[in-house]
Amino acid sequence: MSTPKGFAKAIIVITTVVAAVMELIDTSIVNVALSDMSGSLGVNIEDISWVITSYAIANVIIIPLTGFLAEYFGRKNYYIVSMIIFTVASYMCGQSSTLVEIIIWRFIQGVGGGALLSTSQAILFDAFEPKDRPIASGLFGMGLVLGPTLGPTLGGYIIDHASWPLIFMINIPIGIIATFLSFTFIEKKAGEGTKKKKMKIDYTGILLLMVGIGCLQFVLERGESEDWFSSELIRITSILAVIGMAGFIWYELKIKEPAVNLRVLNNRNLAFTTIFTFVVGLGLFTSVFVFPVLAQRTLGFTAYETGLTLLAPTMITVLMMPIIGKIMSKGVSPIPFVVIGFLLFAGYSWMSSNISPDVGKEDFFLPLALRAVGISMVQLPLINQAVAGLMPKDYASGIALNNMIRQLGGAFGIALANNYIAHQYAQHRYHLVTNVTAESQMFLERSNTIAQGLAARSGDLAGAGSKALAAIDGVVNRQAYYLSYLDTFRLITIFFVLVIPLVAFLRVKKKSKDEMAATMKAAAEAH
Repeated sequence: MSTPKGFAKAIIVITTVVAAVMELIDTSIVNVALSDMSGSLGVNIEDISWVITSYAIANVIIIPLTGFLAEYFGRKNYYIVSMIIFTVASYMCGQSSTLVEIIIWRFIQGVGGGALLSTSQAILFDAFEPKDRPIASGLFGMGLVLGPTLGPTLGGYIIDHASWPLIFMINIPIGIIATFLSFTFIEKKAGEGTKKKKMKIDYTGILLLMVGIGCLQFVLERGESEDWFSSELIRITSILAVIGMAGFIWYELKIKEPAVNLRVLNNRNLAFTTIFTFVVGLGLFTSVFVFPVLAQRTLGFTAYETGLTLLAPTMITVLMMPIIGKIMSKGVSPIPFVVIGFLLFAGYSWMSSNISPDVGKEDFFLPLALRAVGISMVQLPLINQAVAGLMPKDYASGIALNNMIRQLGGAFGIALANNYIAHQYAQHRYHLVTNVTAESQMFLERSNTIAQGLAARSGDLAGAGSKALAAIDGVVNRQAYYLSYLDTFRLITIFFVLVIPLVAFLRVKKKSKDEMAATMKAAAEAH
């Protein structure tokens, strides 16, 4: 396959980057719409978070399988079909009228989207000569940052000016155009899709992975509301999660051609790097989930204001990614970047855990800027460290596994945040309510003032008292949620600080320019 030139190359670059950004936008665009979606579908925030989690689970399952599936079906065919799946599922998400319905279609959207992201990067890399692939890496790296950053802003604008189904429907024209351009301009690789008869699909491994991760995620999500192991459903799904994950690990280590090559975890660098990657996924997904809910539910930001608050400081990452990539290409050790990045992210979480209830939008710039710089300093270095010590033939497996762990960390983080917020909310509400008693002079004065104000406006003297109590109850609820969100940021801080000492177990192997090029190529094929 010849390297495309001129107009064809420009079209491939635009198509692949836009398709990847579209997929990444959908990982975060719903975060600012959770309140509207929960009200429209008649469910609570904890239940509607499954819209995020189901997408993440699908990504976790499909990402390590994309290399195999692209080889089996042919990369171009797989890419176009994935785009069609993503587009159709987007339409169905927008048409959903029940929680179960939208969760199912979000999962299907995640299957198409996970494959779309992986294959876009590989196709983009092939559009450049080897010497120019750092340019491709920079273009795609900026896309990786812009997608999740634009999501809350775009979602906020839509929520403020339209309704939540539009956050899914906007994918349709983009998906149709991208599918047409891909069919027309992307060439097939030599021998693409011709090895199907020689390849075996690891159905058992894929099934065990789906059962294990799916049930584990269900236990994490629903455990708190179902009172954990007092629920028969939680007990059954916990057993299935253990059987599924244990069976998956045992079976993948046993067979010759596994869906996910777990044997590469024998390499100490990769094994410890996956721990860092898991925490990065947990921090990134959890912070992008918690911040919009905190801003809208307790601080009074609109959805659009929330998105803009996230957007400005995160643009720092767009500027820093190419700089970090250029430094890394010279063989500089990734470990200092990882340590500094984790400390900066911990600093962001700690600052966020100490905000006051009357904080303004501009007060978030510094902590979110720390988060942006921290993200820049860990992404590429962790990919580099994941393959340090691996043979070139194992690069793709190592990076694919590392990326799966990042997505799993994100799914785990959202589930953990939901449970932790619910637990802390109950505790904080209990402590707050104990101070709201009929004997409290402050409570009596506050309720009387509110009741008098309501009566003066409405003329309803009889109902003013009960409405005043309801208003105070709303204040107590908002304060309890506010405190529980701050607690969640403190929990994220602890995760980031605790893993930093593990860098002592990492080893750095300085790579030649050829090895760095091979690493970037493997990242493209496996992402």
